[in-house]
Amino acid sequence: MTNLTGGQVVARALKEYGVEYVAGIPGHGIWSLTDAFLDDESNIPFLHVFHEQSAVHIADGYYRVTGRPMAAVTSIGAGASNTVIGLATAYTDSTSVLVITGGPPTHMRGHGLLQELERYTANAFPRVAEAVSKRHWEVHRVEELPFVMQRAFSSMLTGRPGPVHLEIPMDVQAESADVNIHELAARLPVGTVRPDPAAIDMAIALLQTAQRPVIVVGGGTITGEASAEVLALAEKYQIPVVTTWNGKSAFPEDHELFAGSVGQTGTPVGNQIASSADVVVAVGCRFTDWSASSYAQGVSFSFPPAKLIHIDIDPQEIGKNYPAEVGVLANAKDAVREIEQGLPEIAPRTEYLQELAEVKAEWEEKLATRRDSERFPFTSQRPLGALRDVLPRDAIIVAGSGNTQGAVKQTFPVYEPRTHLTSGGFSSMGWAIPAAIGAKLGAPDRTVVCVLGDGDFLMTAQEIGLTVMHDIPVVFIVQNNAGFMSIRGGQRKQTSRHIGTEFNRPDGTPYSPDFKALGESFGLASWRVESADELESVLREAIESGKPALVEVPTDRDASGPWVPGWWDFPIPTYIDDERQDEYRELRAREQHL
Repeated sequence: MTNLTGGQVVARALKEYGVEYVAGIPGHGIWSLTDAFLDDESNIPFLHVFHEQSAVHIADGYYRVTGRPMAAVTSIGAGASNTVIGLATAYTDSTSVLVITGGPPTHMRGHGLLQELERYTANAFPRVAEAVSKRHWEVHRVEELPFVMQRAFSSMLTGRPGPVHLEIPMDVQAESADVNIHELAARLPVGTVRPDPAAIDMAIALLQTAQRPVIVVGGGTITGEASAEVLALAEKYQIPVVTTWNGKSAFPEDHELFAGSVGQTGTPVGNQIASSADVVVAVGCRFTDWSASSYAQGVSFSFPPAKLIHIDIDPQEIGKNYPAEVGVLANAKDAVREIEQGLPEIAPRTEYLQELAEVKAEWEEKLATRRDSERFPFTSQRPLGALRDVLPRDAIIVAGSGNTQGAVKQTFPVYEPRTHLTSGGFSSMGWAIPAAIGAKLGAPDRTVVCVLGDGDFLMTAQEIGLTVMHDIPVVFIVQNNAGFMSIRGGQRKQTSRHIGTEFNRPDGTPYSPDFKALGESFGLASWRVESADELESVLREAIESGKPALVEVPTDRDASGPWVPGWWDFPIPTYIDDERQDEYRELRAREQHL
């Protein structure tokens, strides 16, 4: 046993459990913990962010690239509260992040300590964190900490991933006890959740009846490292593959069986193939409304008449939104491999795959009208086409929310797992910049590019300073259309008018910061694209600089969104009395989730 303070227990456990970085702001409520990172036995690089939300997003991006957790730490009160968006993003997208916050000293709880939430119940912040974390612990004694630390890692590293939160009171951080750090390997289960053989047999039998099968891959395919198995199944049984937002990169998008993405801002190809399938194999997909076009029959999916084989590690997801003909509770990798191995060889699905090739060619023609457009300011798609041309195949793209998110989903092909990152389920603005920093920390030898709109950029723009202070060469591409154009587009579609979405001066002309000057003021190599013919050269120069870099790309307000081939259930106000009400009622009546 060793006599350690609570802060030293945490820091040494993180070191022994392989945590490579810690991000956060060392406010007063966490001083006794962060001080332990200066000890030789627990020295871990500490990145001080400018906003606590960003610390969690950095850890989130790091996990999405590496599959390993990183820690974010901060103070009590406001500092702790600022982590909520980061926790919620990680929770919704099932990514493992360890968030540690300080807490009031145990002898001060409920007395209205500085930054304590106590009007409803003493020290109420843990109640907030519980809603956005996979597990939560409040620690009351130093002796508890070795147990709590290994339980936190066990929660993050087993089953469905998710963030965990620890609150450690200030006195527990400072007091000491004789403790042993638990060996993590001896506290983790060995192996994975294997599928029931009967479920595999049922899935194989059902697939053998399929004339128009499709595989839909979600983020669980990537987390479960099942991409190779999905590729093998698709090729052996000639099955087209579609992706959800977080499933993008699970399947090579230059493969003949790739059919695009599904949902409201999926692709026409993905929605057409998936909605006309007779058997759907869902791998690590929870069928959110965006990926399922709000469950309207025939838009993205059709259950029934289609039959569903649903593979997931979380039993709550199977049957939640669609009835499953076969529900397979298992690790995705094992389940897909066993289905593939049990299927016989078949003749090529010539007619079906010819249909796929034809609709892909039609989509390519439509996509080219925006991706290859020479208009200036640009469409959202034009810089993405140029970027794909100048980036290496294994580069990582981190997409901001809104129009950029949808345009990347439709326009930017990726080929390897963990090379496309986006805040899918929570779609948090302000996520992309810190997540890209985390991605680069996790993959220092890969090119990392962050593409986002100006509204998203301004949420956490200050964090670009970290790339200079810590020499983290991320390239930030800011699509500047002077506003929240995704929101404006939705408002216009719904009510034919908009409010609060354009950044304008009093005379109505667009307002925008000088992003090039902003980047330079932070110390980044910075450019503004001034014409269409210099786009590729500027992007290439920024990428090849090997430095933290920023490129401002002027983007047309009225050409700044993706196509919308799917549907999103968004009620139309009753004072809108035209065909939009009829369309809404008709599609609402086709929803299948109930």
